[in-house]
Amino acid sequence: MTYDSENIFAKILRGEIPCDRVYEDEFALAFHDINPQAPVHILVIPKGDYVSMTDFSANAPAELIAGFFRAVGHVAREQGLEQPGYRILANSGSDAHQEVPHLHIHIFGGRKLGPMLAR
Repeated sequence: MTYDSENIFAKILRGEIPCDRVYEDEFALAFHDINPQAPVHILVIPKGDYVSMTDFSANAPAELIAGFFRAVGHVAREQGLEQPGYRILANSGSDAHQEVPHLHIHIFGGRKLGPMLAR
């Protein structure tokens, strides 16, 4: 999958499409998912043109990688999800059903989440 600079998350990062923002710093932007799958469903995206975790981990500078993952943890804490718990998920590629070609981590919480994968 190649990076498409016209994907929805690229447009959100450029301010062309609004989002329900919960956090932003120089490394990441976090916002509520428009189709939530749990009472708390937040997306965290890095600031940069990265398609997947593989692309990001191979090509992003170390400070962006660290800052991005700190942002994920910060959002989970700020949303009160540390206790009783939460799930993070990053889909990569068509077999994983990645819909937007921009790395994004889903943070789910607010209820018991059940088994990890559908059977």
